[in-house]
Amino acid sequence: MEDTNEKSIYYQRDDRLWKHVLEELFEDFLSFFFPEAGEIVDLSRGVEYLDKEFDQFLSAEEKDAGVRHVDKLVRVYLKNGKERYLPIHIEVQGQKGKEDFSGRMHRCWCRIKDKYGVPVTALAILTDSSKSFRPSVYTEECMGTLTWFKFNSYKVLDQDEEALRANPNPFALIILTTLLTIKSKKKGDAALLSIKRRLVREMLARNLDRERRKAVFNFLSHFVHFKEKEAEQAFKEDVQKLTNNKIIMGTEEYLLEKARTEGMEQGIEQGMERGIERGLKQGKEQVVKNLIVQLGLDDKQAASTAEVSIEFVQHIRRLTEGKED
Repeated sequence: MEDTNEKSIYYQRDDRLWKHVLEELFEDFLSFFFPEAGEIVDLSRGVEYLDKEFDQFLSAEEKDAGVRHVDKLVRVYLKNGKERYLPIHIEVQGQKGKEDFSGRMHRCWCRIKDKYGVPVTALAILTDSSKSFRPSVYTEECMGTLTWFKFNSYKVLDQDEEALRANPNPFALIILTTLLTIKSKKKGDAALLSIKRRLVREMLARNLDRERRKAVFNFLSHFVHFKEKEAEQAFKEDVQKLTNNKIIMGTEEYLLEKARTEGMEQGIEQGMERGIERGLKQGKEQVVKNLIVQLGLDDKQAASTAEVSIEFVQHIRRLTEGKED
């Protein structure tokens, strides 16, 4: 039986990977899912990520629904000059869950529309393994009044491997990695190692620029999980050979740096009202929490990374697990 805590750690990692890759490959993401975007969106004016604002659209119950959501709210500017910007609501849904997902999409759309007063497009990327879970429409009827809401819905499980391999868009590799991971859930490390090797070769064959290569590599490297450390080490050695001993990105540096940076920002922001010293302390607490909850580091690893004592890490772990008041 799979360890529930281990599964939670994997989900946390996956969510973070999706959030970051959507930003790092946003232009490719946009052209992959919205081929007509090049004629509509003016990327020269930049892109704004409104994740903190998005949190305001969700109730406490929605935030704690027990279902994995990767929510992104992105503001892009248009070329026609008639609208100042176009909010794009993106959801990456990793499991079916018990909630009404279509209803959630509709509620979010209504709240975003009400706040910004401009057209809003919504996209759900379904990364679950259920063949029957295909939300795309929300309907509601009450005494002759009918609400009908349709949103973009993309089922990864439906996609064709060879078509994704032939697609030159870098984001096709992100979808291919996700598809192969879904199909390989019950396979052992040997099969997963073979999959990751081929994905790295395909990535290198595309001659991507440095930033795109780094983004794709980090996603495929961490999204496909090995059970044993030996397989992970074998993968690292393969990457060294394939890249002539030039590692594209350290195996954990990418996520560790994100955990550190975001932890300090969150903690300092939360503690600012009580003074700088309190803010810095909360920053350290949030860093440690990110390292042990989102990345699954043990006490020694987390202490070394965050530059705190093991006792401090153990204290935060107990608080996180609800074992200490």
